[in-house]
Amino acid sequence: MRHTLRRFALVALASCTGVALLTGADTRKPATEWLARPSEAARMARVEAGLAPVLIQGEAPINMTLERWMELYKIPGLSIAVFNKHALVWAKGYGVMQAGGEAPVTPETLFQAASISKPVTALAAMHHAEARKWSLDANINDSLVSWKLPENDFTKTEKVTLRRLLSHSAGTTVHGFPGYNVAGPMPTVEQVLDGVTPANTAPVRVDIVPGTKTRYSGGGTTIVQLMLMNQLKKPFPQIMRETVLAPLGLKHSTYEQPLPPDLASRAASGTLASGVSVEGQWHVYPEMGAAGLWTTPSDLSRIAIEVSKARAGKSTRVVSRAMAKQMLTKQSESFGLGFQLEGDADRFGHGGSNEGFQCNLTAFADSGSGVAIMTNSDNGYLLLDRLAASVAAEYGWKSYVPRPELPFVRVDLYARMKGTDAALAWYRSMKGNGAAGKLFPGDLNNLGYRLLREGQKTDAVKVFQANVELYPEDANVHDSLGEGYMEAGQKAEAISSYKKSLQLDSKNTNAVKMLEKLGAKP
Repeated sequence: MRHTLRRFALVALASCTGVALLTGADTRKPATEWLARPSEAARMARVEAGLAPVLIQGEAPINMTLERWMELYKIPGLSIAVFNKHALVWAKGYGVMQAGGEAPVTPETLFQAASISKPVTALAAMHHAEARKWSLDANINDSLVSWKLPENDFTKTEKVTLRRLLSHSAGTTVHGFPGYNVAGPMPTVEQVLDGVTPANTAPVRVDIVPGTKTRYSGGGTTIVQLMLMNQLKKPFPQIMRETVLAPLGLKHSTYEQPLPPDLASRAASGTLASGVSVEGQWHVYPEMGAAGLWTTPSDLSRIAIEVSKARAGKSTRVVSRAMAKQMLTKQSESFGLGFQLEGDADRFGHGGSNEGFQCNLTAFADSGSGVAIMTNSDNGYLLLDRLAASVAAEYGWKSYVPRPELPFVRVDLYARMKGTDAALAWYRSMKGNGAAGKLFPGDLNNLGYRLLREGQKTDAVKVFQANVELYPEDANVHDSLGEGYMEAGQKAEAISSYKKSLQLDSKNTNAVKMLEKLGAKP
């Protein structure tokens, strides 16, 4: 069971022969980088060379290029934009738009922003809340027309409000959305919220008292999407274009789902962790407010710059200074309005994860600085922090505190660099050296499932077996070992593992389902 730019560099023209001129041959190559000034080239090079090395016990640090890291993690394409002192300073694309393809990623290549869609949606909601004097603290049902959020015992006293929805404290369900195959049916927003066919997620409901807990909810942002559509009586992509994208001059961004053909040719294709392209190139997201933005790192940077300028009282193109301050003030444990807030009040941003895409936006309001990174791979998250830390070090962002490398990332890296046996030996040594409190069963589960997806069934089973050995009382690791055995064709062993999982957790419906599939009694 799984746990889980308005201005670009001119392209150089190759010398043309008379024949080429007569035949109209185009020798131009796509520009893969843009610099605000020539001096930024040296800083960009230092960022690329400054990625933290691989540290393997008993060996010298291993420094690798960005391209080598991408190859190691099977990331076909990556795009980055850096901004400093309220201005873009450089942007660059690496790799290709589709796994196995040749078309290079450029600063204008579109990627799915995934959950970074949420704070941009929040910007639009806050703009209209100011303009139309909507209360941030009124019952959201007062503003919904085509659908109502069912009231229940949890909402008797405390209500679901716009403020709570945008700060993930409304008590609403449904963490995220898997999206839909481009060739399949796509539900309406109302069908998504009620969880009815052809929706592929559960109904969005309230199951804890609003305002009592921070719990991430893409379902909550989808309610905001519907509220905007109901109140403004326009399609959501039009609302976002008129409210945020056009006023900020974001020419490479859209919330249109599915992506129009004229933009599809400029879009990167999603890539699974195994390195294989997503079927149909990408998934479609009717939950546009939560996951539907197509954009570039440069456009994301412009959004962050605008928010920083608004908070400083230097711009009111979308929201006022007072509203920007609210958006960047904690409204719940870790969120302002739309944006996630980390460490000092200065740092804001958001991450994103759609099928085949991973990305992150990190910004600092006081200095108007930050970085946006987008990848077309499920493995992108493995590289985002390492690259952002190199940018922060080069530009001296003192507010940037690198996240510690988590054990599941380290054990996965060991396996990629030295093999499964070496990774397991390292993990066992960590557990035996007093680091048990920092280790979790999910560390090895992630590695096991990655190997399983890549067809390395023998190694996957070895990892799942080690996890059972290390965490014998965890029902989920036995469940995962059962799946590994089943994939490897070891039916008897799979049945035994699923039964052990069910013995440890009688509510494990997955184990019951798999035992029935294997023709065994629970």
